Amino acid sequence: MLSDPRLIVGLDLPDVETARALVHKIADGVEAYKVGLTLLARPGGVAFAHELQAMGKVVFQDWKLHDIGAQVEGAARAVAEGGCDLLTVHAEPQVMRAAVEGRGSHATKILAVTVMTSLSDQDLVEIGYSARAADLVETRVRQALDCGVDGVVSSPLEAARVREIAHEAGRPDFLIVTPGVRPAGADKGDQQRVATPAEALRAGATHLVVARPVFAADDPVMAAARIAGEMSGVR
Repeated sequence: MLSDPRLIVGLDLPDVETARALVHKIADGVEAYKVGLTLLARPGGVAFAHELQAMGKVVFQDWKLHDIGAQVEGAARAVAEGGCDLLTVHAEPQVMRAAVEGRGSHATKILAVTVMTSLSDQDLVEIGYSARAADLVETRVRQALDCGVDGVVSSPLEAARVREIAHEAGRPDFLIVTPGVRPAGADKGDQQRVATPAEALRAGATHLVVARPVFAADDPVMAAARIAGEMSGVR
């Protein structure tokens, strides 16, 4: 089956057993997986993430760390020492600096979450922000670059501007990981700022996170292959 290393399938499933069965069913059709809080909080959840890595998969532990610096530093160190390819933290300077310090010399890449893709501009107003999502993303991307993280998580709609800012800062290697990716005609679910796989890649995304369109499909293997096929046309 066609696969693409830029595709990260989100295992947003209720238990480890269901997630493991999906991974074995898809087999070589997907090279990278995101393990989120629901699975990480389950007994054996972190061990499952390590199991995926032992299978040769790229593993994205989506902890979205957000705490005082000392706690973030310790958690990032623990995750990196345990083995993890990608780790998320919230894009606040104190948090990002602590995560980079905790990661140390380990290979784990730190991704800063800019603005959740489930949030609209109106949602930000309700939270207490005066900035629009796009403006807040720009601010946090510049802070992320200053703090030395490896990339950001942002919606496909901001990917082009993130790429411009990274290039201006001399960081062409900066990762732009975009959730909120939906194949044409797919249901948006709880996402607000979405795009198709091809649109997200053309905008500058380096990796796409796709969950429900794969795991909820009648045939997850073919669903992943179709998405990989759409991605293969954009380089």
